[in-house]
Amino acid sequence: MSETPPNTLQYRFDGPEDAPVLILGPSLGTTWHMWDRQVPELAQQWRIFRYDLPGHGGAPAYPVGSVSDLAGRLLATLDGLGVQRFGYAGCAFGGAVGVELALRHPERVASLALIAASPRFGTADEFRQRGVIVRTNGLDPIARSSPDRWFTSGFAAAQPAITEWAVQMVRTTDPGCYIAACEALASFDVRAEIGLVGVPTLVLVGSDDQVTGPAEARTLVAGIPDARLAVVPGASHLVPVEQPAAVTDLLVRHFSTAWQPAYDSGTGQTAVPGIPVRAVPIAPQQPPQPVAIAEIAPAPVLEPVQVMGRPDPYDAGLKVRREVLGDAHVDRALSQADDFSGEFQEFITRYAWGEIWDRPGLDRRSRSCVTLTALVAGGHLEELAFHIRAALRNGLTPDEIKEVLLQAAVYCGVPAANSAFKVAQQVIREETTPTE
Repeated sequence: MSETPPNTLQYRFDGPEDAPVLILGPSLGTTWHMWDRQVPELAQQWRIFRYDLPGHGGAPAYPVGSVSDLAGRLLATLDGLGVQRFGYAGCAFGGAVGVELALRHPERVASLALIAASPRFGTADEFRQRGVIVRTNGLDPIARSSPDRWFTSGFAAAQPAITEWAVQMVRTTDPGCYIAACEALASFDVRAEIGLVGVPTLVLVGSDDQVTGPAEARTLVAGIPDARLAVVPGASHLVPVEQPAAVTDLLVRHFSTAWQPAYDSGTGQTAVPGIPVRAVPIAPQQPPQPVAIAEIAPAPVLEPVQVMGRPDPYDAGLKVRREVLGDAHVDRALSQADDFSGEFQEFITRYAWGEIWDRPGLDRRSRSCVTLTALVAGGHLEELAFHIRAALRNGLTPDEIKEVLLQAAVYCGVPAANSAFKVAQQVIREETTPTE
């Protein structure tokens, strides 16, 4: 495993070599061992393929830049093994990979199960904030709070060995790979595309999941044409660990009955079943419950505006502005714009963020250093506060920000740096203190 190349993943097989391949994808912070309780029964019918995320479970620490990047590494691994077609079940981050495969490579996926998944996981700000905490404090705060996110309180209290296993699993993950995975989830958003998932899909969720709970599951079921919902009672986010028997039974039933016909290489087409009839939602050991399905409107498609023969940089600028400053800050600034200030907001989005911040000549860490120095020189303390936050999200540590401000003190003056240190101290305390 130590010789795993950067474009592939650490993996293992269980089950008969001649059986159809069923892939089990892990959640962020876990290893393939989260599926240990499912493997004995699943391996009776399928060739089980499990993989670790980069830097997890001793896997080589080659960070992924996006969910698409991870899906590409998985396919490269499978290609090297001669596996072309497979069923796929993924939990949380692993579920995001499953959606990506079903959208971009539908001919490879025979059937899909999405566990504790969502078309968008929380907000980009939440995951980037988690990355700031890990970069500053290491993984220990995240590890200690993981049982609260993953398990119901009753299970955590009754199963101290499993709880400690979960803590150690996160604690031994490579921090850089964990941060990169947070960034990948921050940028993952397939809400406008989820209706294009064309494989039979089981959406499975714990009834007490506070991370990606029944509401997110119902969004997936409402959007995917051939999907059904299973709510597992008495389970939280890491439902395969907390309720292994129920999850195993649901996966066996789904993959035994909903395996889509293979891709026909002769015609270049995939056999598509008739218009699916939505199954009644199921839940183990309890009668079906009616589910209210919400209408999900696709995002509008805007035609790019041509400026001086080039695409309008506004959209690119808005994307960069959100990534650097955070959705909450940008949403607040745009919502406060009116007829008087609206054009100014367009101006800074288009030119400051779309033209300058998006240039390839400097990375975002370097641009944050330059920006902090300029704001100290100009005495713009209000702007300095949210650019300190931006610097943390762009990868600067508190110690590096301190060095920037010390450098600024020499060239911009001690009084200016004194005020800047007060602002930075408060912001860093707020941004790097774990909330749990």
